[in-house]
Amino acid sequence: MGSWTIKRSEGSVADRHLTLPTFDTRQLIIHEIDKPTMVFGTGQRKMSLEVDIECDYVYRKSGGGAVFLEPGQVLWVDFVIPRNDPLWCDDIRHSSVWLGEVWVRAMKDIGLQGQVHNEEIRKNALSELVCFAGLATGEVTVSGKKTIGISQRRTREGAWFQCAALFSWPAKRITHLLQIEPAKKTVTDLLELAAPLEADPDELLDSLIKIVN
Repeated sequence: MGSWTIKRSEGSVADRHLTLPTFDTRQLIIHEIDKPTMVFGTGQRKMSLEVDIECDYVYRKSGGGAVFLEPGQVLWVDFVIPRNDPLWCDDIRHSSVWLGEVWVRAMKDIGLQGQVHNEEIRKNALSELVCFAGLATGEVTVSGKKTIGISQRRTREGAWFQCAALFSWPAKRITHLLQIEPAKKTVTDLLELAAPLEADPDELLDSLIKIVN
């Protein structure tokens, strides 16, 4: 896949969402999650005012619904490419497909069967609130349920893809934190829309690094 610079990022989840990366080279950035944090999309600025959130929260620099990050339960990896990179795609609707394919290859190497969503965006009543309730082109599913979410921020210099792979899907806790009603139906719906990967996060990360190298 060409040459990638692999970095491990430090600091709080909030701090790492406030600063844009550089776009001078391909980068794979591995993030440690220090504490449970709800990450809202740019279009959810009112959420902190409407919801008394019971954990840390931050707004990312890309759109979509909220993502709940927990230590050891979500693998958070960013991919950064310059605008002149061969992986760059002008069509934003399909610009993440190559990345979904990388994740599927990494999953296959550790015995998991995933599929890249290569159709139109799947929206529903919950997808504007919860990232993993919707399904965008390039994201990854297992048995029809979303397991890897990808958000994207594009500038004149390049593209920044933020990826979250689920190894736990706490639908009940997310529903409670966001105070979504009716709660019982919401939990049931979320469990039908997303699911965790049944694997070791470190094994998947190792596989991912081998593929990009």
